[in-house]
Amino acid sequence: MGTAIQKLPLFVILMGFGALAMLVPASHALVVHDYNTMRIFFYGTILFSLLTLIIGLATAGYEPKSVARSQLVALLAAFSCLPLMFAIPFYEAVGNTSFVNAWFEMVSCMTTTGATVYDNVGRLTPSLHLWRGLVGWLGGLLVWITAISIFAPMNLGGFEVRADGAAGKGASGFSQFGGVADPSERLLRFAIKLTPLYIGLTAILWFGLVSTGELGYVALIHAMSVLSTSGITPVGGLYYAASGFWGELMILAFFLLAISRLSFSSGLVGEKDRGLSKDPEFRTGVILILTVTGLLFLRHFVAAVDGEATTNLLKIAQAIWGDLFTIASFLTTTGFESRYWLSATDWSGLHTPGVFLIGLALIGGGVATTAGGVKLLRIYALFRHSERELQRLLHPSSVSGGGREARRIRKQGAYISWIFFMLFAMSIAGVMLALSLTGVQFETTMILAVSALTTTGPLADIAAESPISFSGIPDAAKVILVFAMVLGRLETLAIIALFNPEIWRN
Repeated sequence: MGTAIQKLPLFVILMGFGALAMLVPASHALVVHDYNTMRIFFYGTILFSLLTLIIGLATAGYEPKSVARSQLVALLAAFSCLPLMFAIPFYEAVGNTSFVNAWFEMVSCMTTTGATVYDNVGRLTPSLHLWRGLVGWLGGLLVWITAISIFAPMNLGGFEVRADGAAGKGASGFSQFGGVADPSERLLRFAIKLTPLYIGLTAILWFGLVSTGELGYVALIHAMSVLSTSGITPVGGLYYAASGFWGELMILAFFLLAISRLSFSSGLVGEKDRGLSKDPEFRTGVILILTVTGLLFLRHFVAAVDGEATTNLLKIAQAIWGDLFTIASFLTTTGFESRYWLSATDWSGLHTPGVFLIGLALIGGGVATTAGGVKLLRIYALFRHSERELQRLLHPSSVSGGGREARRIRKQGAYISWIFFMLFAMSIAGVMLALSLTGVQFETTMILAVSALTTTGPLADIAAESPISFSGIPDAAKVILVFAMVLGRLETLAIIALFNPEIWRN
């Protein structure tokens, strides 16, 4: 049985798991006596399980000519088409909404963006909020597994910075997908390794939040949102959460998982275990968080916003914590706002500190994590290359050190990182232009484009002078943002790899 399932196309397997996942909101709705929602999701489980069975029987003997192409296409379909299936019971359960809104919501959850068209959290029942959190959590798990099992062998997703081969092609062609290891076995192997870890970490954070006084189902959704960096919340944000400061402290500790892959996947991709202290991603992330926090905090003394507040230790502590937590949250593209963020902005005297958060979201988190953005490893490669070029200007005859890997990062790594950065910038410009054609104000398009491509939906609420409502934009703009979120989740290089002639050859 297991072997038969293993040979099915990846998308069919994901459909099956998605259909079974609908039992979770159905069971929750049954417990809280929401029988209409329970019935809808239960029928959804039956319907899509049968559909999965039919498609599975039809594709049981299918063997793709190119495994690499098949895996990439399956991921593209998973983040763009699978939400259509998730949206059907959600649309029926919400009732007074459009299917475009429901599809947008599910794509946002699946890609761990966390943008929502339902500004009033009370419009959705607790079971529907649970479904949003669960879809985001499953999307994060899919990113975790496929980053190691698919993107790593193909030198994509940031792995190209350190790799010997070209992006979209393994070090020895596609041998990792062919003769060296069966891709289905590779997926299964890493799924078995990472899924229990993912569930265990979620359970630990959930227990911690509950112990601080948070409601069980709210704590569960917030725990799933942190692990998946989706920023989904059923109460409108951490400001309204009962866990308070101690809840934020525990959440901050789990942001480590989105800063460096070595915090959970050390050794899985054949790398030397150097520890977090020597990991360039971890060090870069910590330096960025501390630097931006320090700049925002010290601006108070430079601008002399409120001289009396300098002697208020409580206000000082709240300002530091509000800056530290929110900056770490947006660097990991989670998008949670500290309950002390307003105190932090008042302290700094910046009425629109959104430019800092936009910059942090653009940088993003670590490679092979659920975070979006350009990724810390690419930023590190560009920094080291710039550092080396400045050294050459001062000392033209100098020889760079650091070993073979360091030289590779400064040369090939920086080169491919710069290409990705330019592609990312062009994507932002393209999405902005497309949104402008739908009638969205040009100032708004920049924030919407960045929030979608970096998978940081809460940027729309906090980065602008006034919150931007996704529900207020035209349906055409929502469709554009849907494709932007998928592009931001899979990254431009992965999409381009699909057009590589070698990947289509028999």
